[in-house]
Amino acid sequence: MKKMVVVLATLMMAAAAQAETKIGIVDMQKAIQSTSTGKKAKAELEGEFNKKKKELEKKEADLKKMGEDLEKKKSVLSEEALGKKQAEFQEEMMKYRDVVGKSQLEIQKKEKDLTLPILEKMKKVIAKIAKEKSYTMVIENNQAILFATPDSDLTDEVIKAYEKEK
Repeated sequence: MKKMVVVLATLMMAAAAQAETKIGIVDMQKAIQSTSTGKKAKAELEGEFNKKKKELEKKEADLKKMGEDLEKKKSVLSEEALGKKQAEFQEEMMKYRDVVGKSQLEIQKKEKDLTLPILEKMKKVIAKIAKEKSYTMVIENNQAILFATPDSDLTDEVIKAYEKEK
């Protein structure tokens, strides 16, 4: 990854030496979360997450109680009855893990479904700004960018333009 960043930086410097290159950056995470649509999507996602979290916490509490009951009755149960109770407990644990996994996948799918339309519209807004302001390229601001001049950050401008596009 680092080698790719170095190569990309070298290529961009070489291109800049050849011709006037204007590069803009956008913090997509900030841009998406700052739009009214993004805030609405985030609230909806948090509501869904909290609902699932409560359901899982209840199931987890039930499992904990079941485990404690099993531990208390361990000495009084016959080997056969204890084995049966342990098998039931293990089965419930596996069901719980399955529900947790499915819940995570559902939340991820919901997040994708909510953010994809925002992202598509955001890309169009960015392309429009880039053309209007003669940017050669616009890249996403991420951990690989070590320095950029403040005037190359288009994030706030993209947010304003996105809100106007409604």
